[in-house]
Amino acid sequence: MRIKKPLSLLAATAALTISCAANAAPVFINILTGGTSGVYYPIGVGLSQIYSEGIEGSKTSVQATKASVENLNLLQAGRGELAFALGDSVADAKNGVEEAGFKTPLTKLRAIAGAYPNYIQIVANKESGIKTLADLKGKTISVGAPKSGTELNARAIFKAAGLTYDDMKKVQYLPFAESVELIKNRQLDATLQSSGLGMAAIRDLASTMSLNYVSIPAQVVTKIGNAAYLPTQIPANTYDGQPEPVPTVAITNILVTHADVPDEVAYQMTKLMFDNLKRLGNAHSAAKDINLQNAAKNLPIPLHPGAERYYKEVGAL
Repeated sequence: MRIKKPLSLLAATAALTISCAANAAPVFINILTGGTSGVYYPIGVGLSQIYSEGIEGSKTSVQATKASVENLNLLQAGRGELAFALGDSVADAKNGVEEAGFKTPLTKLRAIAGAYPNYIQIVANKESGIKTLADLKGKTISVGAPKSGTELNARAIFKAAGLTYDDMKKVQYLPFAESVELIKNRQLDATLQSSGLGMAAIRDLASTMSLNYVSIPAQVVTKIGNAAYLPTQIPANTYDGQPEPVPTVAITNILVTHADVPDEVAYQMTKLMFDNLKRLGNAHSAAKDINLQNAAKNLPIPLHPGAERYYKEVGAL
């Protein structure tokens, strides 16, 4: 009997340990992206796979959305754990800019990392004759979903170029794939997209018809008056029929979480992303521009403590 008691105690302890492990709450990670034909979505799928394998007990999912503005509002409501968003939208969310889609300041937002830049890409059916921003007058164009990050970019750029939506024959508020289909069918002259380079929708369009790639001159970028907008170029031969670089504007994407995500989960999300950058670049080439040394710099919202811990560990902060 004296021997059985310790054994019984050991058995009970082991049973309790197994029971606790079995009953441990799963780690839910819902990744908010954008349209399935954009760049956010495939990178989100790549992250989902990395987290599913690397975070014990995780249950990951990827949600297609209208991108930046919707993603940030969903995070504030606790309906996601990680989201992609444009830097200017994140700043507007922090400040509660109502016309940008934020009725009140979103106080729960926390940064995981500054990621790759979005490039504003304006493409037009060559038959439309659109070669410059001024040529958009009297034409039909799609600018993304209403009050999406892309559409807010369009407003800022057109204003700096002395244009308004009233100057256009018709403005459509459509995501990437639908815009491309309408251009193919000659129902739309041009589309403005805010995305990483090499996006599938434009590659598809360029493979089926001749396009003009519309420049956004550096002086227009300066007139926007927002530090989030940086003059840059779409490198030559990014798309079919684009032998020369195209001046445009870039806006940094930010991976955002919220304050209620546990520190350890935020730490693992940050660490696993940087440990698997090569794999993420295979999900989409835009992810190859994610840079550890710049990821924690010039962010409009505070870092999540879990992400901050990682950057301090690796000397990037």
